[in-house]
Amino acid sequence: MAGRIRDEDVKAVRDAVPIDAVVAEYLQLRPAGGGNLKGLCPFHDEKSPSFQVSPSKGLYHCFGCGEGGDTLSFVMKVDHLSFTEAVERLAGQAGITLRYEEGSHIPGRQQGERIRLVEAHRAAARFYVEQLAGAEAEIGRAFLAARGFDQAAAERFGVGYAPAGWDHLVRYLRGQGFTDKELIVSGLASESRRGGAIDRFRGRLIWPIRDITGEVIGFGARKLRDDDQGPKYLNTAETPLYKKSQVLYGIDQAKKEIARTGRAVVVEGYTDVMACHLAGVTTAIATCGTAFGGEHIKILRRLLMDNSTAEVVFTFDGDEAGQKAALRAFEDDQKFAAETSIAITPGGMDPCELRLAEGDAAVQRLIDTRTPLFAFALRSIVGRYNLDTDEGRVAAVDAAVPVVAAIKNQALRDRYAIRLAGMAGLATQAEEQSMIRRVRAMARARAQGAPPPQRQPPAGYARQGPPPGNAGPPAPRGPRLDLRSPAHRVERELLKLALQYPQLVSPAFDAYGEDEFTGPPYAAVRRAIAEAGGVERADGDFLLRVREAAADDTVRTMITELAVEPVMHKLPEIYAGEVLVRVRLFAVDRRVAQVHAAQARLAAQGAPSDAPEVAAVRDELWALQQYGRRLRDLGAAAL
Repeated sequence: MAGRIRDEDVKAVRDAVPIDAVVAEYLQLRPAGGGNLKGLCPFHDEKSPSFQVSPSKGLYHCFGCGEGGDTLSFVMKVDHLSFTEAVERLAGQAGITLRYEEGSHIPGRQQGERIRLVEAHRAAARFYVEQLAGAEAEIGRAFLAARGFDQAAAERFGVGYAPAGWDHLVRYLRGQGFTDKELIVSGLASESRRGGAIDRFRGRLIWPIRDITGEVIGFGARKLRDDDQGPKYLNTAETPLYKKSQVLYGIDQAKKEIARTGRAVVVEGYTDVMACHLAGVTTAIATCGTAFGGEHIKILRRLLMDNSTAEVVFTFDGDEAGQKAALRAFEDDQKFAAETSIAITPGGMDPCELRLAEGDAAVQRLIDTRTPLFAFALRSIVGRYNLDTDEGRVAAVDAAVPVVAAIKNQALRDRYAIRLAGMAGLATQAEEQSMIRRVRAMARARAQGAPPPQRQPPAGYARQGPPPGNAGPPAPRGPRLDLRSPAHRVERELLKLALQYPQLVSPAFDAYGEDEFTGPPYAAVRRAIAEAGGVERADGDFLLRVREAAADDTVRTMITELAVEPVMHKLPEIYAGEVLVRVRLFAVDRRVAQVHAAQARLAAQGAPSDAPEVAAVRDELWALQQYGRRLRDLGAAAL
């Protein structure tokens, strides 16, 4: 059983790998102000970015779904890893050798399953690449050369060759310390009739399939010989690593350019991706043995940031099957904020064939001469009807109006309504205006009939910070907070300052009691800060200590949220004193009200004015009033 990783090694991993660098492997981040970064949350669907990362704090928090934590918790959640697996993965990236409490580290025995499977794929990828240089792989090299790919292209994409024998890879990986069970679970091997492991891929050209971080998680294998009775392309089966509906081939190489240019080009195969990248279209990606679907859209949306100026270009063959595929892509258009276009390859050629026949420039032209997907869909739908008859024109309009009504941009929607009228032979201005009204009416009906569900905060709880996106069930928040309450608002601000700028509220903050925080969750955060040593002891591990001191996950989530949410002032050094005073003044005013109530009760009971209890109440009231006056006059100097 794996030993416990030493605390100092876990800390070294946290310190060595910046959270923004880790998160940026999965989604595009942009400045959010206050040194923070923002992007579309990878843990729930949303239209506007509510996911924030604080590089200086090493924390992330989504103001839409409530997920938050540090670098390790992000990796654990996004890749479904255990704590140990997350530490081991980041340690590997940082070149840190981990030490374990219970004995020395034994490679292959103390690592989590996912880490082992990734290492097996990494070793397999090296093996396949080495085999491509052998005599047996001449048929594979010839296949690549016939499609315009030289050795440098093969190396760039890690293309390899699987020998034709039954267990070449299995024997190699056994020698690397992997068990047959690991190889079968990973999808690299299949179980033979005798119970042992045999290679899944044999006598084929091999493409490594990488996740968005660049780790090999599967392979695609192309048949080369006529006596191979298998399918033309054979991919890794579904495994703990490889989920074909969540994988885009080439995303590891294309992601930076997709984020930079705001454009993604979706092609149909591995060689098409290679051809596009070599021709300068470095944003090309492809699905792996499945149709382009919802999980693929989520990956692209996080890279494109749902920017309305972004674009997704689908390329399809010009044959009937390609046109049907394009119309299926059109059905997904509304899931993008980006515009969608289609590039139909000439003569039924795919991008690989086009590059081979006409050169790199032809591939570039194919993308440059793309057609908006709405225009393509409109032409395809109207083209099914006989426009020489009144019946055909009416049927074409009836079929096409819903397509035009689905366009998000109203001005563009009106333009397409006019275009539809012209295509149907309705050329007068009155007919065009009638078409616009009909399309607008359908668009309104859609908007009113099925609005997207909006996540609402609990009653009486008005949140500050970035607006939530379309999220799933709200995360647990503990007792209700009412941020319309001035006291709750200022308590929140003081806790944000204590967590983000502890030096600005030290040492005064440590003298504030839990009872000065009237929101129960805020009192719990105040308690965690005290148990972590207070703001006077704030250092590089301060936030980590505060989160560890939290009573439960609800409080820990609140701490993360407060540590990431920007304070409501551009100059925290000035704001800190104001907030300290306001929290104390609210506490003083609450106590004054309580003392007044006690004074009224004593008077109602007929207590004489010189009674000790009356004098004590009077003295406390006078002291409170004097202290309140000093706070209002002198500000933070009176604390």
